[in-house]
Amino acid sequence: MSNFLDLDPDGLHFIPLGGSEQFGVNFNLYAHQGKVLGIDLGIGFADNSMPGIDIMLPDPTVITDDIQALAGLIITHAHEDHIGAVPYLWPRLKCPIYCTPFTAAVLRRKFEEKPECKKAEIHIVKPGERINIGPFEVEFIHVSHSIPQAVSVAIHTKAGTIMHSGDWNLDPAPVLDAPTDEKAFQALGKKGVLAYIGDSTNSGVPGRAGSEDDVEKGLEAVFQGCKGRIAVTSFSSNVGRMQSIMKAADAVGRSVCVIGRSMHNMVGAAKQCGYLSDVPNFVTEDDLSDIPADQQVLIVTGSQGEPRAALSKISRGEFSKVKLTHGDTVIFSARSIPGNEKEIDSVKNDLLNMGIQVIGPDDTSYKIHVSGHPYQDEVADMYRWLKPQIVVPVHGERMQLEAQAALARRCQVPTVIVPQNGSVVRLDGKNPAIIDHVETGLYAVEQGRIIDADHAAIRERRKLQYTGALHVSVALNARGELADDPQITMLGLIDYDNDDEVELEDDLLDDVEDTIIRMRKKKIFDDDAIAEQVRLAVRRHVSRVLRIKPIVSVHFLRV
Repeated sequence: MSNFLDLDPDGLHFIPLGGSEQFGVNFNLYAHQGKVLGIDLGIGFADNSMPGIDIMLPDPTVITDDIQALAGLIITHAHEDHIGAVPYLWPRLKCPIYCTPFTAAVLRRKFEEKPECKKAEIHIVKPGERINIGPFEVEFIHVSHSIPQAVSVAIHTKAGTIMHSGDWNLDPAPVLDAPTDEKAFQALGKKGVLAYIGDSTNSGVPGRAGSEDDVEKGLEAVFQGCKGRIAVTSFSSNVGRMQSIMKAADAVGRSVCVIGRSMHNMVGAAKQCGYLSDVPNFVTEDDLSDIPADQQVLIVTGSQGEPRAALSKISRGEFSKVKLTHGDTVIFSARSIPGNEKEIDSVKNDLLNMGIQVIGPDDTSYKIHVSGHPYQDEVADMYRWLKPQIVVPVHGERMQLEAQAALARRCQVPTVIVPQNGSVVRLDGKNPAIIDHVETGLYAVEQGRIIDADHAAIRERRKLQYTGALHVSVALNARGELADDPQITMLGLIDYDNDDEVELEDDLLDDVEDTIIRMRKKKIFDDDAIAEQVRLAVRRHVSRVLRIKPIVSVHFLRV
């Protein structure tokens, strides 16, 4: 049996590898008796510092280096920040997966596009069920969230019971599934809970999140005041919100069309599991031409300003089948994830420039969005039910983690430990502490490969954004003389339609020729030495004139 990270096998340790310094890329490990239990494996979205990259993944190296220790992977629910990385990384993990039927339906649809995942072993679990995964006895507890069949996970071990919350709230009237199973949490609290590892998303927000039932009424009221076509954007995985939109649309006599691949996949999984069965059928994009604009509601992807999502393409006029025009309305039925504000504002600006009305959660007195995550009063209820000895905040940036830590202290929780990604947290009733730190990081997803987030290609792209590039091509004969005039190509440095700026190219060509003549006397056959001197001369000249230092490459050809 492996002794993962050489930890005390009788102890119980928690190691977050993602999601404890940012929103997204959630990946958590629990180690006990030489075995490891993984919980969630999600994606995050890249920002402007990652040119050419949309999706980020957690780095699983710490466990793939000791893969025999991994007993299984639990997925608490089917949001992308908890499930999205599984198709990319399962081939490296090759462990059994445990999840509820809806989550499994979403996962299987993802696996259809990944042949290397065909052999993945998916075990269906249901709330109230207890199963053994290695030395961990795992109990699944139903929680309400903005997606069907979300669960919290109680991990029973010889060292104590851990509650890993996943995402949850205390919606008193969810439109899908039942409210959070309060009695199950209270029963655990009576037996004794060593630690609560919990969602920090809204820990700094007073009060309670509210109910999805109110959103349906709010959307209906907003729809009543709209005259043209209506487009509503929300997270594609928020099936409850889809149902609220559909019922509100039906109440005002509008037909609903779903736009966006990820939205269609989620609808397919929902209907496969018996959801969205009591609402009118969707119309197709081809049907829209036969339906008056003031009788349409579009549900579109892109609430976070994702460049490739349907709403972004529509705002740029790049979506062929769907056009929005003056007098139409776009409703953002979602709040921005921190870090996405700039991209969202860009989409809104494009829409406003087209004469389209834009409505967000703060732009109306009606409730058109509620969070799927608990506010302070709900988290306090959870503490009261569980009475944990230790609270470890996860799922958020440092601000959210510290907000939950402060709340836990106000609620008289004996021990609060705020981790970072890679922290090795000893969960011990007598001496809990961060005892070590393992190396962790992020992967970046390109169209044809997965690379390290600090890959040289990304670093160079990042530099190109700010400094531009210059390429020099030189052909020399056997005597080291120029066989033809050197060629220079500049990217992001000058305007070739501006004669004054083009003079820079002429000056650079003179530098190249002077450098080659000078080097002929010293290293006539050393192409590398000549190329380096040409590179330095060109870079110095550009730096002196433009005050920037571009990436310079030199290509030599002997003829």
